[in-house]
Amino acid sequence: MTRSVDLNADMGESFGSWGMGDDTALLGVISSANIACGFHAGDPDVMASTMRVAAANGVGIGAHPGFDDLQGFGRRRMHVPRESLENMIRYQLGAARGMAQAQGVQVRHLKLHGALANMASEDVELARACYAAALSVDPEIIVMVLTATAQEHAARDLGCRWAGEIFADRAYNDDGTLVDRSKPGAVIHDPAVAGPRIRQMVEEGAIITESGKRIPAAIDTVCLHGDTPTALALSKAVRAELEAGGIAIRQFGGRHAG
Repeated sequence: MTRSVDLNADMGESFGSWGMGDDTALLGVISSANIACGFHAGDPDVMASTMRVAAANGVGIGAHPGFDDLQGFGRRRMHVPRESLENMIRYQLGAARGMAQAQGVQVRHLKLHGALANMASEDVELARACYAAALSVDPEIIVMVLTATAQEHAARDLGCRWAGEIFADRAYNDDGTLVDRSKPGAVIHDPAVAGPRIRQMVEEGAIITESGKRIPAAIDTVCLHGDTPTALALSKAVRAELEAGGIAIRQFGGRHAG
């Protein structure tokens, strides 16, 4: 049986006259798109146009909610009352679902953005609150989780459908969390490094940390960030390396808890 993995990217992060990333080119490489919902980035017009191009390319559509932090691009840690945070998730997912429905497409997954995602990878109660809020809007949505972190534990506890994610361009700590962006080597920019590294992780079914430690992991999808100068070249290199290893690129179906 042919092995397969999904490739995803965060996009739809432009707004107004401010542009971010080359979404159109990336949508020719990936199989799932995480589309900003207007809080950390994006706006209604960008959301609509990104969904249209994704659908035309046969790319799965996901909601990408984050903190209400345009200035900080959602990468600043914020402490928000739990009920407010849950409503922020519902609000953003609802916007994505409404926009998708108007265009005859479906939001099939949800992935937390930036600082909110990092905090949820460390705090199972925070992750559970975010995912439960999303499930209250759409009980069938697939939750994309940072594999082998508190996010995965929360999804399993909730009994929802989920997909495990690793990052093509980020270094890992020995506890499975991402190395802080402020530290040297945290972001991987070289396509020649990223491609073989991700192929090895997928083949081994494990996260390989900065120290060389292997953490067994459920790897269903690989994130290819679109907001760096080498993003497109890195994305193409990762896809080519995976396909050279006989690993097909295919949308995830979602695991069931257990």
